[in-house]
Amino acid sequence: MSWSSVVSIMYTIGEFAALGRVSVRMLRHYDAIGLLTPARVDVRTGYRSYAIDQLPLLLRIVELRELGVGLERIGELADAEDQDAALRILLVARRHDLESSIAADRLRIARIERRLRHLEGDIMSDVVYKPLAPVTVYAVHGVAPGMGPENVSPLIGPLIEGLDRSLAAAGRPLLEPGIFWYGSEGEEGIDVHVSYTAEADPVAGEGYDVVELPAVPTAATLQHRGDMTGIGESWSTLMQQLVADGYRVVGDTREVYLEAEGHEPGPDWLTELQAPVERA
Repeated sequence: MSWSSVVSIMYTIGEFAALGRVSVRMLRHYDAIGLLTPARVDVRTGYRSYAIDQLPLLLRIVELRELGVGLERIGELADAEDQDAALRILLVARRHDLESSIAADRLRIARIERRLRHLEGDIMSDVVYKPLAPVTVYAVHGVAPGMGPENVSPLIGPLIEGLDRSLAAAGRPLLEPGIFWYGSEGEEGIDVHVSYTAEADPVAGEGYDVVELPAVPTAATLQHRGDMTGIGESWSTLMQQLVADGYRVVGDTREVYLEAEGHEPGPDWLTELQAPVERA
């Protein structure tokens, strides 16, 4: 059979769908979005026909869809001049997405396991109620659009870097523990405060504030070991327990970094979560 006769082979939409292991409805959708248009459409009947040399594209679409690649990305690949290079970039990106998803799912599974063990009584609550002494700090603050790592984390780095520079310029030491605290959410967002513990005789300077955090008669506290990926779960545990114990939060919550090497959170960090409370 000559090549000219091969390229002239045409398939009905049903036959072409069977070759690609897709539905006729899906082929019509690919046509509608311009991803895979028929080689020929009968002007009288509207019947679609596909050429044999369109099959590799259909098979690639099917393969990439099975790998979870979106149709928009597949369309970009179809328009690329260097198909192999574009495919390689797309597959590497998809692999990264899947690896990130697997890691996130593993964390969720671990949380589910811990929650189940807690419900079954295998894990005792580590919430401790205690008074907090007043503490003077060197602080800066910014406004995050809301709570949650996706809102707060982008703000933390620049705040810490700015505070480090200002304290160094003022000749002030960077004393641990560092203390973060969060205000209630307003129209503009949530006030996020970053601070270091001040010396016994604090000195004011440019680029930071001297703030005295007041004493707290009763605070619900919980120690979180590890980086910040699981701190939301720890806060949730603390809040659920204090409500179950008959308390309510009556002030700004704090995170006190008892053991923290450098500015990049690691598995050995120890953070105490603190929430001022009173009996509900």
